[in-house]
Amino acid sequence: MVKVELKDDSKIEVKEGSSILEVAKQISEGLARNSLAGKVNGEVKDLRTQINEDCKLEILTFDNEEGKKVFWHTTSHIMAQAIKRIYGDSVKLTIGPSIDNGFYYDFDVEKPFSEEDLVKIEEEMKKIVKENLEITRYTLPKNEAIKMMEERKEPYKIELIEELPEGEEISFYDQGEFKELCAGPHIMSTGPVKAFKLLNSSSAYWRGDETKQTLQRIYGISFPKASMLEEYLYMLEEAKKRDHRKLGKELDLFFFDETAPGMAYWMPKGFTMMNVLIDLWRKEHKKRGYQEFSGPQLNSSSLWKTSGHWDHYKEDMFVLTDSDGNEQALKPMNCPNSIKIYQSKLRSYKDLPLRFNDIDVIHRNEKSGQLNGLFRVRMFRQDDSHNYVMESQIKDEIKEILEIAKKLYSIFGLDFILTLSTRPDDYMGELSLWNKAEADLKEVLDELCGKDNYRINEGDGAFYGPKIDIKMKDCLGREWQMGTVQVDFQLPLRFNLSYIDTDGEKKTPIMIHRALFGSFERFIGILTEHYAGAFPTWLSPIQVRVLPIADSHKEYANKVAEELDKVGIRVEVDERQEKIGYKIREAQLQKIPYMLILGDKEVEGNAVGVRSRTEGDIGQISIEEFISKVKKEVEEYK
Repeated sequence: MVKVELKDDSKIEVKEGSSILEVAKQISEGLARNSLAGKVNGEVKDLRTQINEDCKLEILTFDNEEGKKVFWHTTSHIMAQAIKRIYGDSVKLTIGPSIDNGFYYDFDVEKPFSEEDLVKIEEEMKKIVKENLEITRYTLPKNEAIKMMEERKEPYKIELIEELPEGEEISFYDQGEFKELCAGPHIMSTGPVKAFKLLNSSSAYWRGDETKQTLQRIYGISFPKASMLEEYLYMLEEAKKRDHRKLGKELDLFFFDETAPGMAYWMPKGFTMMNVLIDLWRKEHKKRGYQEFSGPQLNSSSLWKTSGHWDHYKEDMFVLTDSDGNEQALKPMNCPNSIKIYQSKLRSYKDLPLRFNDIDVIHRNEKSGQLNGLFRVRMFRQDDSHNYVMESQIKDEIKEILEIAKKLYSIFGLDFILTLSTRPDDYMGELSLWNKAEADLKEVLDELCGKDNYRINEGDGAFYGPKIDIKMKDCLGREWQMGTVQVDFQLPLRFNLSYIDTDGEKKTPIMIHRALFGSFERFIGILTEHYAGAFPTWLSPIQVRVLPIADSHKEYANKVAEELDKVGIRVEVDERQEKIGYKIREAQLQKIPYMLILGDKEVEGNAVGVRSRTEGDIGQISIEEFISKVKKEVEEYK
């Protein structure tokens, strides 16, 4: 018998050699029916994997992120099998992984896939699912693996196999006649994939290299139940309506132009929103002891060489030569400039924690095919801070940072999930320091979230330290990678940072990189879709539009606007010679929170007729009463 520790810390004994599926059945028949894979000592494995020694085991279902990925990976194989059945050897297979929300597979084909092709492929996939083909795993020596792929006329698979080291295990998965080079894991058979949809196809390059073969990529999604697919497809349709690129133009917030790919032009209304968010960010940080600074946009290559970015990140930087022939680069991140601020004077243990934040514009040379509205840009303002602490202060500092995140996200009604990424294989620094930092982060997350309410990505930390990633959920349930909190042991050493400790000796501080919004550009893109452009009053670029019914009411309209402007309410007057119904419709399309309709009765009564975006007609009230209503609504977000 072997001992198995489960996710809830309980322990059971199972017969040595039992499969993960058999262990799941021992726990619960219902769990076994829904199980997709298992996580053994942190590594995701097939249900057919045997348990031969004491271990930690988590049974994965579609409710787990890892379980979803196994399910989606298997669906990519079903799609590839369907395509091979339909098109035969005219299609060459490459790779087909799961992704954050579904899967894709890249194919070398003679012509792009059409909508009709996708329908035909889906029909063949349904047949494969109905056949409920058993999925089996086996391994082959390198020469036999190459021979099998040569017989199957799959040159891309041969290329992948040839690059593998001699003696490495080369695994394959079979389902019916379909044989796939794959590390896995996969579910037990094709039958559980009850509902799926091929979403679109696009061009892609083999291995992401623009100099290599152009392939056709098909994206898809799948679920164990049809109702889950229907809900997802509804969400996609709703997301199209909320597309921030579309709303950005319609609401005069921002736009993109071919003269500056990946760099937004911010219209006055959009830039007003940007400044409202920046003011909020500054207020929340200033009262917590953060000090804002600004650094150069352009730095010598020597700075980036010291930081390590020149060796690891140069291809993603905008590099140029100055008039003296020296290499310079537009900064892709702010950490080296923050370090320069730290180095500007001698530091003592009494100064720590020391928190330097900034919102300088940074540039990253993203590939044109990766640009995506405000979500992936080449120029943006990152809400950065770099906090310098002693080892004993890591826990409290992380806790304080997450409290700020909680406060900021709650303002927008956004839920968030935290993920702890631990020591990777290529880590640098002392193991004892890593263990201490990871233990501190886990303790903070246990305290703030509860033990089972955050995720752990074993081995996914940065080489310089563990990190916590913050993923937000919007009103459609979509997850967005937003903030990050990273503990860095290496940059302080590379730059020889120090502080004078209590014993008078020089010590090296630990650096915590953190961003909470991620970037203001991306955050505004997410908020635009979250609110569908109907921003809350405090954030809306125009809070009130004044609508005079006739020319005789314009003077009073401008007087009302002046009164609102004096108290900080963002207001504009629509003086166009249009019918009032047209003006109201225009204001509604612009999603303005309040409209003030002014006619003879309002002028005579020194009042305003109020129409709310959410409540409809409120009726006539005094200017003072309206101002009080708006100010109260704006203050409530705090």
